[in-house]
Formats: sequence, C-alpha cells, structure tokens
Amino acid sequence: MLLPQVTMQELPWKMKKSFSRSTLRGQKGFSEIDLKLEMVSQEALRRTIFPLGGLTKDFVKKIAAENRLHHVLQKKESMGICFVGKRNFENFILQYLQPRPGKFISVEDNKVLGTHQGWFLYTLGQRAKIGGLKEPWYVVEKDGAQGDVFVAPRTDHPALYRELLRTSRVHWVAEEPPATLVRDKMMECHFRFRHQMALVPCVLTLNQDGTVWVTAVTAVRALALGQFAVFYKGDECLGSGKILRLGPSAHTLQKSKSKAAAECPGDSPSLSPAH
Repeated sequence: MLLPQVTMQELPWKMKKSFSRSTLRGQKGFSEIDLKLEMVSQEALRRTIFPLGGLTKDFVKKIAAENRLHHVLQKKESMGICFVGKRNFENFILQYLQPRPGKFISVEDNKVLGTHQGWFLYTLGQRAKIGGLKEPWYVVEKDGAQGDVFVAPRTDHPALYRELLRTSRVHWVAEEPPATLVRDKMMECHFRFRHQMALVPCVLTLNQDGTVWVTAVTAVRALALGQFAVFYKGDECLGSGKILRLGPSAHTLQKSKSKAAAECPGDSPSLSPAH
C-alpha cells in the first residue's frame, strides 16, 4: 500500500516527544489524542512514535479511499461510552448498580419536580427526563448523600456555570511544573476537560501540595467532579489534574450578591482561590 511521504517537519508529535519531553495538541481531527497522553509517563513517551501524528482524520480517510479500504471509511465514529453500543444507557447501568430512587429538585425554588432511579445516572449539563414536564430541564448539581438531582430550566442557566476549580496533584508531562509557575506561583495558560471542547483561558495558582486552583477567564459550563482538567501553553500539552473541588456557580454568586446588597448596601463579597 502506497503512503504519502511525510517530512520530519510534518511530525510535530514525534519530534516534540522524542527531544523535548513534552506533547503537542493534536492536529484538527485528532484533538482527542492529547486527552489520552497527559497522564503518560516520560519513560513511555520517550519510546513512543505516532505515525499518523502529523495527519488529520480526513486525510487518513483519503488514504484509505485511494487504497480501497472501504471498511475503514464505513466505520462509524466512536461516541460516548462505545462499549454500551445502542443499548439504553440507564438500563445498562441498572444491570450493575442497584436503583437509588431520589427527587428532581428545582435549583431556583427547591420545588420537587419528579423522581428518578439514581443520581449516578445523570451527568451535569445533560437534559433531565422528568415526566409530565413539557419544558426541558437540565442537571446542574447532584447530592449523592441524599440522592437528589438539582435541575434548572434552561441549557444556559447560571447554575451550570463556574469559574473556579481545584485539582488533585498535577501530573506534569515534563515531570516538573513550568518554571514560570514555580517562580511566580501563578501562570496564565489554557485548559479543557472534555474531548473537542474549545480551550479556555485560565490562571493556575500552584499550591504547596502540588495541586492547583484553576480560575477560568470566563465561566465554564458543566464542570464536574472526577473529570480531568488538561492544561496547555500554546500548542504544548503541559499535564493534567483530576477535578476534586468546584467553586460556586454563577447562580449561587448572584444570590449571594443580591442578599449582601439587601443587607449591606454598597458592599459586595469577593472570592479568591485559597491555598
């Protein structure tokens, strides 16, 4: 099979990993690659080669078409939890976990809107299936202890947006934190926590235990505990940390400001990352 000639300059993944111990963001169409590499050790990265690293997914499909590899072209993209397939997600999960009935509660007035079979069946930001309601409601928070799922009436509701999070101890691809972050204890960069989402400008604040506070320049929708925040500087993937703590939502901040304004006119609360 004939393959296109690729120069070393067209292989930024391979060159960067082999010689500077870091990783680059993937080409358009391969942006999921760096979300898999940010936890890989240097020992493994130094011995890793990416033969398709400089190619886009569309170009690889073109190669497949020219070589009559129709089964490659016809293969559907893998979305969501690929091993679940076409099965109903809720039914699939309930085969392995016991139902834990709970309530859907409005985040605006604490009104009970319906019931569900388990808070673990829902992801922040997704539409909640609430019987009897015509208007869409979206999951904004989950209470695992009580089993309740809090919902809001719009996909862009302020309860879905947050600017602040704290991660676990960060795994740095280059083994050590960036020099700027070590020196200044703060650094501007970008991050993402979902595959293919746009990079978000942020400021990292380094804590003594190796964890970081991440302050987004603009509020981010549907941050969730347990996801990984992956950090970038330019085209370089720096590393990642598991999201362990979330700051207050824009909805909570709005309520706090309204309450403070009513109690103490002229004063406004301020929030900042605490070590």
